[in-house]
Amino acid sequence: MPRPKTHFFTHEGHRLAYTEHGSGGRVVVLLHGLLLSKRMHATLASDLSSRGYRAVSLDLLGHGESDKPSDMTQHSMQIYATQALALLDHLDIEQAAFFGTSLGANTTLELAVVAPERVRGMVIEMPVLDNAIIAAGVAFLPLMLAMRFAGPAMRATSALARRVPTAGLGVIDTVVGWARYEPAPSLAVLQGLFFGRIAPPSSLRRSLTPPALIIGHPNDPVHPFTDAGHLADELPNARLLEADSILELRIRPARLTAEIAEFMDECWTAPRSARRRGGAKRSPAARNSAAA
Repeated sequence: MPRPKTHFFTHEGHRLAYTEHGSGGRVVVLLHGLLLSKRMHATLASDLSSRGYRAVSLDLLGHGESDKPSDMTQHSMQIYATQALALLDHLDIEQAAFFGTSLGANTTLELAVVAPERVRGMVIEMPVLDNAIIAAGVAFLPLMLAMRFAGPAMRATSALARRVPTAGLGVIDTVVGWARYEPAPSLAVLQGLFFGRIAPPSSLRRSLTPPALIIGHPNDPVHPFTDAGHLADELPNARLLEADSILELRIRPARLTAEIAEFMDECWTAPRSARRRGGAKRSPAARNSAAA
């Protein structure tokens, strides 16, 4: 299947890129992880389109084929949420379901705070919440220092990565795509995010009523499973799904894709007023972590 064409629109003076798989009124917007791109969700977007969904993947500012300003004030979770909302306006879409990974997960939560009426449902994969803050700082501080003080070496690396052709393999293309980024814009992204609000506070999260499927996995300090479990407890209409690892949806996606598609079907077949409320379905691991 040929790669869908990239389209662009302008929001607050910046050009943002997106691709579309499929058509119709059941829209799913996919939001990528930190310093990655819409390409990371290409397989999922294709799978959802084959099930009758219009899957739209957005490159947030500073990522992928979108503009990459080197001003840290242009980057925050709240700003990214307005970009996702602007995409809906650009496409004249009243309401969509959202799938967000890591950065995209937190962006989706922020969007649900400012415009809950535009969110049909949300799949939150690997949220970065309270238990991840220190680990995220430890993980990304060396990268920020390298971008700041080893700029020439990193620019040479990005130039070399840009010469590597697309392999057509999701995980490999995602990693190579990250390496293609210039250090200065990427540093601005990291600085803007780490000096801003990472996620809505718990008091706001508890007020978010759109249906939610929370996907977590073990053995990742930046995306601890406890954060996923706590978020499933906080959101009034959420349930929890445990992935085997961070790679499951990328290299053997059948099980998770089926769960995601079933959740999306529920979001689009049930009227808002009739959607399931309360009683988050939780895995044994989540129940054990809450009891600990």
